[in-house]
Amino acid sequence: MLSISVLITICLKFWTVECLNNGLALTPPMGWMTWERFRCITDCELYPNDCISEKLIKRQADLMVSEGYLKAGYEYIVVDDCWMDKERDSDGRLKPAPKRFPNGIKALADYVHSKGLKFGIYENFGTYTCAGYPGMFEHVEIDVETFASWEVDYIKVDACYSYKTLSAMEEGYIHLGQLLNKTGRPIVYSCSWPAYFEPFGIQANYSVLAKACNLWRNWDDIDDSWGNVTNILKWFSKNQDRLNPYHGPGHWNDPDMLLLGNFGLSYDQSKAQMAIWAIMAAPLLMSTDLSTVEPRIKNILQNKEVIAINQDSLGMPGVLKMTVKKIDVWMKPILPIVEGSHTIAVGFLSNRIDGYPYKVDVRLSDLGLHHPRGYVLSNIFDTFEPNIYYSVDTLTVKVNPSGVVLLKLTPASEEIDVYY
Repeated sequence: MLSISVLITICLKFWTVECLNNGLALTPPMGWMTWERFRCITDCELYPNDCISEKLIKRQADLMVSEGYLKAGYEYIVVDDCWMDKERDSDGRLKPAPKRFPNGIKALADYVHSKGLKFGIYENFGTYTCAGYPGMFEHVEIDVETFASWEVDYIKVDACYSYKTLSAMEEGYIHLGQLLNKTGRPIVYSCSWPAYFEPFGIQANYSVLAKACNLWRNWDDIDDSWGNVTNILKWFSKNQDRLNPYHGPGHWNDPDMLLLGNFGLSYDQSKAQMAIWAIMAAPLLMSTDLSTVEPRIKNILQNKEVIAINQDSLGMPGVLKMTVKKIDVWMKPILPIVEGSHTIAVGFLSNRIDGYPYKVDVRLSDLGLHHPRGYVLSNIFDTFEPNIYYSVDTLTVKVNPSGVVLLKLTPASEEIDVYY
C-alpha cells in the first residue's frame, strides 16, 4: 500500500501539470515595480511624489511611455504592497486606500492599459501582507475574482504571516494558480515561496514551481547596495546547477528588481547589474523614479543589445563558468545558432577593489568555444571594430573595479566579411 506521503507527491505531480500552462512570460517579464524604491511610503503629505498612490502610478506610467521604456520592452507596471485599505469591504472584498487611490484600482488599470502598458498588483498568502494589510487567508477565491474583474495582468503573491510548512505553501500557491486559470484572464503569476525557505537552508521543489508559476523569487529582497547585488549573485551561482534546469520560457528564477537609477550603485555597477541580469535571463523589473533617471543610466536600461540578450527566445539561463583573479566569467547561449554552434554572451564581472581596470586573459577553448570558423566578437557597451577569434586565441579584457565587460561571440560563417 502506498504511504500518505507518496500519495500526496503523486497528486501534486498531476495537480501541477494542469495548474499553469497559461502561455505567458515566454521571455523574462520586463517592467516597473514600486517596492525597492518606494517601499511602503503612505504619508502623502511628507512624501507627495513618493507615496504609494494613484498619482505615483500614473506618473510612472506616463514616463514609461514618454521616455521610451515601453518601446524598449518594459510593459508591466506593478503596484507592490501598501495599496490597500486596512479593512475589506462589507462583502469581504479588497479595496484600495481611499485617499491614495480615490478612483479605485479598476480605473487605474484602465489608465495603465490606455497607455499600452499592462497592470500588475500585489497580495500575500497569509493573514496579512508583509506591511500589515489584509492578506488572502480565507479569501483566495474572492480575491482572484476581484483581480480578474479589475483586469489585472500580473500578480505578485508574497508569503508573510503564511503557511508554516513547505508542502502547505506549495499546495496554496498551486491552488491559486488553478483559480487564476479559471478566470480566463491572462495573468502572469509571480510566486515567492522559495524566498521563505531557501535562506534557511530548506530547498524548494523547482519542478513544482516550474509547473505552478511564471516566475518565482528565490532569495532575500534586494536592497540599494552593490554588496546586496553581489550576495544575490553568489547565492545564484552557488546553486545554479540546481536552479537552471527549471528555468526557461514561461517559468523563470527571479533574483529581484533592478536598482539602476537609485542611490546605491555607481555607473559601472549599474552596467554590471544590467549585464548579469541579462545573462541570467532574469526578469527585468525596474524600481526607480523614472523622472530622476540620468541619461547615461537610461541608456543602460534601454540598451537594445543587452535587452536582446535577456529576451532571447531560447530562454537559456546564464551560468558562472569560471572565476579568474576575482573576475567572474558569466556565459549565456543565445541565437543565432550557426552550423550547430550557439552565439554566446559573455560577461566579465569584477569582484576586485584594486582601484584600476584589471586585465584578465581567457582562452576561448577554456570557455568551451570550439566553432571551427571562429567567432565574431562585439563589445556591447564599448564599440570597436569586430574581429574573429578562434578557440586557440585568448581574449584579453580590462574590467573596472566592480564593473563589467559584456561581449557577444557570434559563430562565423562564410557570409561574414570579417578577417582575422
